[in-house]
Amino acid sequence: MSAENPMIRIENARLLDPVSGKETQASVLVENGRISGIGAAADQATPDQIVDAAGAVLSPGFIDLYCNLREPGNGQKGSIATETRAAAKGGYTTVCAAPDSSPVNDSTAITHLILDVAERDSAIRVLPLGAATKGLAGEHLSDMVGLTTAGCVALSNGSAPLVNARVLRRCMAYARTFNVALMLQPQNRSLAADGFAHDGLITTRLGLMGIPEVAETAAVMEMILLAEETGVRLHLSQLSSARSVTMIAEAQQRGVSVTADVAIHHLLFTEAALAGFDSRFHVQPPLRSEADRLGLIEGVRTGVVSAIVSQHQPHDPAAKRAPLGDSEPGLSTIESVLSLGLMLVERDEMSLSQLLRALTVGPASVLGLSEPAIEVGAAADFCLIDPRAEWQPSEAALLSIGKHAPVLNQPLKGGVVSTWCEGRQVFPAKAS
Repeated sequence: MSAENPMIRIENARLLDPVSGKETQASVLVENGRISGIGAAADQATPDQIVDAAGAVLSPGFIDLYCNLREPGNGQKGSIATETRAAAKGGYTTVCAAPDSSPVNDSTAITHLILDVAERDSAIRVLPLGAATKGLAGEHLSDMVGLTTAGCVALSNGSAPLVNARVLRRCMAYARTFNVALMLQPQNRSLAADGFAHDGLITTRLGLMGIPEVAETAAVMEMILLAEETGVRLHLSQLSSARSVTMIAEAQQRGVSVTADVAIHHLLFTEAALAGFDSRFHVQPPLRSEADRLGLIEGVRTGVVSAIVSQHQPHDPAAKRAPLGDSEPGLSTIESVLSLGLMLVERDEMSLSQLLRALTVGPASVLGLSEPAIEVGAAADFCLIDPRAEWQPSEAALLSIGKHAPVLNQPLKGGVVSTWCEGRQVFPAKAS
């Protein structure tokens, strides 16, 4: 086998099935980008390279349903090259590129550009999300068929709402006709108004403009009812309230084709993070109450919420150094999602298998991809996780252009040792 495509054996790793939670210890053999042997078959081979993974967990590579790569764009906030390197460090082998690039991904030309740049600059798989409406303005429908034919795996309107229910219904009906999945962030434009934080105790105390919970739940109910009528495949992105989880669970029980995800920071933090006017925690949707946080965790535990997303939004330093209300929303999270999730595991708020399911199998099911697994014949997309490792997301350590991590300069336990995509080691990056 050539040096460019060596036969590799991973030894002494703990193989964890994210669906059943079953754990085994066995060697894994990788050939030609796929897993060719496990256990005795791997042990009997004569590989070109051996990786000793003693004490580490071997997991399928993570899949992110919503990641801002900032390309096309001016490069000030990041690029496909920088942000996919950061994603590989976080254990990701596949990321969905958010449509709110500059220009917006609302044309086949932009979709092809993203795919071409990713082919050249990214070591991991990039799946574009097309804009559901032209310019993400929420008024005129995009060329949905053209976008999906060009390579978009689903359509999204980013964080921007559609202008009214009529446009939303037309969007769903059109998507249903062509069997296109819609990934929408539920927020009622009128109720959210100019707010940028949860309408609760913190906004009252600090005099901030608030966004009430009903701004999300009213949109969730409207979207569920219209999805039930049109039969569209609806995915509700980045939930923030416990009541939304309850409403989605009821809709799923009625047979509505609706799934959902939650950003990692909504599982760890609450509105209290804004108490010191920390602009890092200006995010959309806003961080809400402790009851909401616990309800979102329960949604992940039960599978009502299929996936945990990074909602990675890298910014240049100036965008986050502005006063809280003038700062741009979003956190730089892609490198620390696993470590933040392991904090939930350590608190017994979810199990390791539930966390990994929401980072692998859950998002794959939303996209209609084959179930990620460590099994013979599967793509060699995996990461090695050391639960004992300790690291700090300092500005120097972060690979992303965005240095506004939620736990900047704080010690984190558990990290990714290495990431492999199609049998190639993409983190740590090998010298060329």
